[in-house]
Amino acid sequence: MEKKKFAAFRVLVVDDEPLIRWSLAETLLDCGYEVTEAVDGQTALQVLADAPTPIDVVVLDYRLPDSNDLQLLSSIRRISPKSQVILMTAFGTPEVVSGAQQLGVYRVVHKPFELKDLAALVRQAHTSRPS
Repeated sequence: MEKKKFAAFRVLVVDDEPLIRWSLAETLLDCGYEVTEAVDGQTALQVLADAPTPIDVVVLDYRLPDSNDLQLLSSIRRISPKSQVILMTAFGTPEVVSGAQQLGVYRVVHKPFELKDLAALVRQAHTSRPS
């Protein structure tokens, strides 16, 4: 089966679970996306701050070793306002979802999810990016 390739764009995958991060990165690389990985919030913020061109889409885990609230999302929105953010969580209370939406998150995705569905969502997020 031939894989459909999308225009290359940059995705940052932020998750402290190595298997989840690897699975996401591999799935997105197979779609033709340029993928950078971060294991925690501090690394993610450094990647965004140092990026020569803005990251198009950030796939962000809600709970990380150095972040378990929406402060990291707020910092990402400030550092990289044109990046679309997809927030992954197994702890998607209505308060978390509402707070994330107020901060301009593209979508909150509840774990577990299908990798192919997330890859399609990343593409949708990219096409709806503000210019």
